[in-house]
Amino acid sequence: MNIVIVGFGNIGQFALDAVERANDMNLVGIVVRNLDKVSDIYKSKYNFVTDVKDIKEKVDVAILALPSKSIRTEAVKYLTLGISTVDSFDIHSEIVSLRKDFDKVCKENNVSAIISAGWDPGTDSIVRAMLEACAPTGLTYTNFGPGMSMGHSVVAKSFDGVKDALSMTMPVGAGVHRRIVYVELEPNVDFESIKKQIKADDYFAHDETIIIQTDDVKKLIDMGHGVSLTRKGGSGTTHNQLFEFKMTINNPALTSQIMVSCARATAKRTAGAYTMIELPMIDLLEGDDDEIIKRLV
Repeated sequence: MNIVIVGFGNIGQFALDAVERANDMNLVGIVVRNLDKVSDIYKSKYNFVTDVKDIKEKVDVAILALPSKSIRTEAVKYLTLGISTVDSFDIHSEIVSLRKDFDKVCKENNVSAIISAGWDPGTDSIVRAMLEACAPTGLTYTNFGPGMSMGHSVVAKSFDGVKDALSMTMPVGAGVHRRIVYVELEPNVDFESIKKQIKADDYFAHDETIIIQTDDVKKLIDMGHGVSLTRKGGSGTTHNQLFEFKMTINNPALTSQIMVSCARATAKRTAGAYTMIELPMIDLLEGDDDEIIKRLV
């Protein structure tokens, strides 16, 4: 598969590593807004462009290593060019509408899009679906962290006057979370005004949010994150079935690996838009189906 990576921040750089390790993928380009911000070391090894149309080879899949708020417009650009896309869109409340919008574009251009391909939404969604199949009645609690939320950090950093930001997710329990946001401000920026803007944003408005001013965000950054997912419920008429799933991960490394695995699955889908719970798991894996079944089933 000919792959292009769109964006070259944390996710884009980890996606590069994952694509290079895949034997069934060929990286044909990396699309960035500003070539001047790319180091000469990277430029000497890879084909950086500002427009995917400048890539000579046919592009099969674009991995959109971009903030969620730009996915809707950016994905459509690639889908209308006949290029399948994978993104890690993480605004849970908008996933259903995004899927419907992309599905129409995909079918018009005979391509596929896999949306919200991260670990939550994404692989955690698959675990929740599996556990609900095991225990159709009951409650599931998803507790994130403690760790750095990339999506929330990007949003906090997007406000005028914020030089840098780090949003930490702290689990309170039973699926309730606290956001602790560290902001580094530009000179002469009013901290109280920034606090109000961040707290009012939809990313933060639904959780308790504590905002702290700091002189240097980079000294605080640790890309570690994690999740503890628990379901307690019933299988048939049998109660007290308890399931637990837990992981501790490097956030951008896992997100990018999942996106690259989903890029593989686009080739096996009919035209349309899909979330990860709609995909056969075997489509995410490299290799012969019979060998995979023999190894894992």
